[in-house]
Amino acid sequence: MQERLQKIVAAAGIASRRKAEQLIVDGHVTVNGQTVTELGTKADSRQDHIKVDGRLIRPEPLEYYLVNKPPGVLSSVSDPLKRPLVTGLVKSRCRLYPAGRLDFQSEGLMILTNNGALTGKITRSGAVEKRYRVKVRGQPSEESLGRIRKGLTIDGESFSKCKVVVLKKSRNCWYEVILRQGRNRQIRRMFEHIGHPVMRIRRTSIGPLVLGNLPPGGSRKMLAREVKALLEDKKQGKKGRKAT
Repeated sequence: MQERLQKIVAAAGIASRRKAEQLIVDGHVTVNGQTVTELGTKADSRQDHIKVDGRLIRPEPLEYYLVNKPPGVLSSVSDPLKRPLVTGLVKSRCRLYPAGRLDFQSEGLMILTNNGALTGKITRSGAVEKRYRVKVRGQPSEESLGRIRKGLTIDGESFSKCKVVVLKKSRNCWYEVILRQGRNRQIRRMFEHIGHPVMRIRRTSIGPLVLGNLPPGGSRKMLAREVKALLEDKKQGKKGRKAT
């Protein structure tokens, strides 16, 4: 099967997709002995001899892990400040990437994989439903919660409507927030906008998969049926599989 050359190079674990593109443009990649510098060129990794700086590459096997990210762990593959990385929670020889992000102090379910198609689906706005348990300072009024449910515009950026369900009313309230959009720090920004800063966020599900009993900092390989369910997911409120 033919694929874009930059995708093949990235899938081999040599570089990220963006860096793979730069390697091609700079003339470091050959296909069947011919240097290729045009982005978008396609090749078949099973039949063509693809080399980077003279080294024959082979695609990595696809891997999928569920991770319960603790607070204080970065959702990235590198960090100049040397903070703990979510990729450090998984032992694998493959170059894995977070399929979506949680901010530094947020916690909960994440997926690490080297499957670009799955990553693209999870990160594409509206494609996969995600659920969060959110603790906020104080007790927002129903009117304020209604503003979040209907969608907000903050500093010129639009946030789509979402579901907000009361879990526990107390001095500082707990809510379940259900999103299909996934903008940077979206939940924190929405509640800050109505005057009730977030104290804690834990993601409990991604599509049909739920966090279950996976401990903080824990990880496990996804089952084949879980990968299939996530790739085929067109979830409309159905229950997920536990990530236990």
